[in-house]
Amino acid sequence: MAHQSSPEDLVRAARAVGVTDDRLLEAVRVTPRAAFVPAGHLASAYLDVPIPLPHDQVTTQPSLVAMMVSALGLTGGERVLEVGTGYGWQTALLARLAACVVSVERWPDMVEEARRRLAGQGLGNAEIVPGDGTLGMPARAPYDAVVVCAAFPEVPGPLVAQLRTGGRLVQPIGPGGREQVELYERRAHGLMHRGTVVSARFVRLYGAHGYDQRLYVPTREGRVGTTGCEPAPPLPPTGPARRCRRRQRW
Repeated sequence: MAHQSSPEDLVRAARAVGVTDDRLLEAVRVTPRAAFVPAGHLASAYLDVPIPLPHDQVTTQPSLVAMMVSALGLTGGERVLEVGTGYGWQTALLARLAACVVSVERWPDMVEEARRRLAGQGLGNAEIVPGDGTLGMPARAPYDAVVVCAAFPEVPGPLVAQLRTGGRLVQPIGPGGREQVELYERRAHGLMHRGTVVSARFVRLYGAHGYDQRLYVPTREGRVGTTGCEPAPPLPPTGPARRCRRRQRW
């Protein structure tokens, strides 16, 4: 009998690349990726592969998502900024692992798709906003963690400014199509490089502090992480919907 793929396949893929965070592995298990991919790609939802999205975008490979989220070291009380929402599967994982997620997506129709799909999972602690991700979302700053889902040769200055001292930032550094996913920590003087997470391929980061959108040329193939990237104790249930509110103290 043919094997029917399931979230357990993505859990195994995450463990295969070294992810050991039990809370993250359980989040992968209980967050149905099938609810966050286009209808025409449901058969691939639980394969460890990128999936095409509108506007020449693609989802990040699940094992790579797990590696990037793991590098943030989330413990449950953080405010997280995500740059690049897509259809929201990574956003959903972050919402289960942190107190609040603010995700910026530059395509308005994808903003609506992500909002609808996250609402369908009862995840109300993720705020999806349209805009230029390279500018971050200063009204909700400071953030304990930032994850950038597109490539640029350097970290945009506004994202550094919105990250609190001691916070972590993960971003693919490179021209788009061939880069290193790097981990940084915010110090009083700026970012300190903490290490390389993995080599991967991502779409380019466009915006005021990224590549010029006027130079964007659609291609037939989207690009995103293609590292190859498994079970855990129960994750505490996600509470009722909550909007992100700026905290005055941390």
